Amino acid sequence: MKLLEEKIKSDGVAVNEHILKVDSFINHQVEPALMQQLGEEIAKHFGHRGITKVATIESSGISPALMTALALDVPLLILKKQPSKILNQDLYQTVVTSFTKETNYELTLSKKYINENDHVLLVDDFLANGEASTAAIRLIRMSHATIAGLGVLIEKSFQPGREKISAQGIEVFALARIGNMSENYISFL
Repeated sequence: MKLLEEKIKSDGVAVNEHILKVDSFINHQVEPALMQQLGEEIAKHFGHRGITKVATIESSGISPALMTALALDVPLLILKKQPSKILNQDLYQTVVTSFTKETNYELTLSKKYINENDHVLLVDDFLANGEASTAAIRLIRMSHATIAGLGVLIEKSFQPGREKISAQGIEVFALARIGNMSENYISFL
């Protein structure tokens, strides 16, 4: 999507070959009108698939996922990175390894809000190594719900995320696909 690519070029910062800062418009400060357009584009791509829910991992994926859910007129499920102190039973749980933060965390989803009749679209801000998305897929599959696909704002196509997700039979749709990146340099596919 040219709009997102231009925004990344003008306001994004390639710190090195792995880190792209988009905190001025996606994951620290959020531009609602831009997020709405991005969410509508993801919804348009997957809209014919009978989606009953959109899911994302807290926190940076919430904005695009919420706008996608709004466009599809379905609820949004937020997969939590920490188990709730009051909601600590009846959860699906799995462990995620974060490349960015170099740590593991537990991802949780309440059994109350998902079931085998749901057809879930995953939405996130980035796809790089695919670890977070793979964990989200594991959680959704624990509930016996089906997965409609994965919509992401930015894919680092030079990393193995797409291959990992596609190997599980899940379509990946990315609004911006980065082919190469280094300090202060970004090229798109």
